[in-house]
Amino acid sequence: MVKEYGFLADGKWLQGERKREIKSPYNDEVVGVINIPSLEQAREAINAAERAFEKFKNAPSYERSRILRNIVDGIEKRKEEFARILVNEGGKPIKTARLEVNRAMVTFSVAAEEANRFSGGEVIPIDIVPGNEERFGIVKRFPLGIVMGISPFNFPLNLVAHKVAPAIASGNVMILKPASQTPLSALALGEVVMEAGLLPGGLNILPLPGSKIEPVIEDERIKKVSFTGSDEIGWDLMKKFPKKKVTLELGGNAATIIDEDPPDLEYAVSRSSWGAFYQAGQSCISVQRMYVHEKIFDKFLDKFISATKALKVGDPRLEDTDVGPVIDDDSADRIMKWIEEAINSGAKLLTGGQRDGRLIQPTVLTNVPPTCKVSCDEVFGPVVHVERYKDFDEVLRWVNDSRFGLQAGIFTKDMKKAFKAYSALEVGGVIVNDVPSFRVENMPYGGVKDSGVGREGIRYAIEEMTELKLMVVNLKNYL
Repeated sequence: MVKEYGFLADGKWLQGERKREIKSPYNDEVVGVINIPSLEQAREAINAAERAFEKFKNAPSYERSRILRNIVDGIEKRKEEFARILVNEGGKPIKTARLEVNRAMVTFSVAAEEANRFSGGEVIPIDIVPGNEERFGIVKRFPLGIVMGISPFNFPLNLVAHKVAPAIASGNVMILKPASQTPLSALALGEVVMEAGLLPGGLNILPLPGSKIEPVIEDERIKKVSFTGSDEIGWDLMKKFPKKKVTLELGGNAATIIDEDPPDLEYAVSRSSWGAFYQAGQSCISVQRMYVHEKIFDKFLDKFISATKALKVGDPRLEDTDVGPVIDDDSADRIMKWIEEAINSGAKLLTGGQRDGRLIQPTVLTNVPPTCKVSCDEVFGPVVHVERYKDFDEVLRWVNDSRFGLQAGIFTKDMKKAFKAYSALEVGGVIVNDVPSFRVENMPYGGVKDSGVGREGIRYAIEEMTELKLMVVNLKNYL
């Protein structure tokens, strides 16, 4: 029997103005039914969040930490259920889905630790000029209030966790809009959060369509927007709401450099194959461009193509499936058009390039002109192109020749080159001897250029969700 989910507001699961079926991108089976709130119901949720913040902003750190640890325990009890939801709503292969559930547990665990140790405060010396000998300053971070979280379809549990967890840890409350294609895991997480002891109104989950979200954001009580999604929508939000604090985690066009002396060629091959095609390439840090030194290009490419052909594409419910479907027909149509554009522009198809419904075979291209969309834009699909290079300084310029700048990877034994890449590459993170797809929940995560502004990663997200406030104390005539 298909489960129906209400929307969460003020600690209650409510019926919306209409219902919508959620279908599997693999076979179009109905896997859940959601309730979509009206704008009036959304405003009532903001009222509930406002009331909750007045109570929660002064909650002691041990209480916030306790709630977060309870959430971890709640997910643990329902691990396989969460994994199956991810498979059903997003087409994520089951073994990958289980990894995402584990990552979400780590995210809330890290937040539980940060709730107890993060204060963001310091003592400021005020006596740097004469006459202030008996003054000192204290700087401390305070929660902003109501945070609007907007999450994407590709990691519908863990990227929701990366918004909800730091909000709870820092004493904020949240209005969450999950991705329209994959809202079920967020709603299931809401069940866990409320059972964990968060006060009513502390988390409100509104599965609104994207077209209905701006009237919610424009409410002056929404102090911050944490958005993960397309660069076009993200920058438009920042333009429309310039007075709100905004964190944007947007698109990417991740490049990997394989230098002439990688520490382990087999490891570089296997990690690059995983980084290019996990999540069917639907990741902001999926490997999209690969630059391999000419001395090892042919050897690496042969091994990489063999590893790519060994990947199993198909039913995400099966334990041995590596690559599932892309999220919808529009995405599949676009990806195939981009592959065709590259081939018509002179690129060589080495493997893949076939489609069966929303299943796209992992595709490897070479000799791709840099102006082709599969090179200069974000594919967000199982497509990578591999090119040879000779000069290290030149390949660094190639990597930077992108409007995106999220993460990049480099495989090399030469630490001088590694640090040169770290200094020169215009990205938010450089991953040495691994692919740019690497992410751990406590590291600062975000990009430059069109890849966004601000950082996620629990401690860094807490900084984004809090405001510094100064107090100066004059002890003259007091002591």
